[in-house]
Amino acid sequence: MKTLILVGAGKGLGNAIAREFASHDFRVVLISRSEAHLKEYAEELHSEGIETYIKTADALYPETLTKAINEVVKELGTPDALVYNVGITQPDGDREITNELLMERYQIDAASAWHCASLVATDEFAAKSGAILFTGGGFAKTFQPILSLKPLCIDKAALNAMNIVLHHALEPRGIFVGSILVSGVIAPGDEKYDPAVIAKQYWDMYTERRAFDIAY
Repeated sequence: MKTLILVGAGKGLGNAIAREFASHDFRVVLISRSEAHLKEYAEELHSEGIETYIKTADALYPETLTKAINEVVKELGTPDALVYNVGITQPDGDREITNELLMERYQIDAASAWHCASLVATDEFAAKSGAILFTGGGFAKTFQPILSLKPLCIDKAALNAMNIVLHHALEPRGIFVGSILVSGVIAPGDEKYDPAVIAKQYWDMYTERRAFDIAY
């Protein structure tokens, strides 16, 4: 059975991606910082017949991601796909955008994506034609920032560049890297931006491996 590692589990897009891959006979490993939420998600997915595992890690602290992913490899073997679905979408409001805030958010939204990709991009992963997929932002493609989400816009622009760099670096080894650039507000029931609808884009990118970034 193939294995998906999903960093950034959640009731919206994260768990929808897990369900999409599970519908194609993947087992899923959910990673997020809240153990309580992870247990809730796992119980829900188990009730749907999905083989689910959980690992607690915080993207602000890459060493926790190292521990979680290394444990997955030890327990389940080399994964077949990694999805990094992390991004702080809390509006800035009146918050001062300090250097400290920017560095913290960059670690969470972008630098830890690179870290996770580096952890899984082994020779064993390449032998399985593994894929690394990022959740990007459409504004990173068009360079039209959302002014109420300043750090996120900066970070997603960096993630877009990171995706291109990693794609060209890892493609010769047989590892596919790509990004789904979500261009609208994710909302259950929306014709286009329902999480389950967007999740299919990840599966299509995983299987088709043509474009390495898709603005959706």
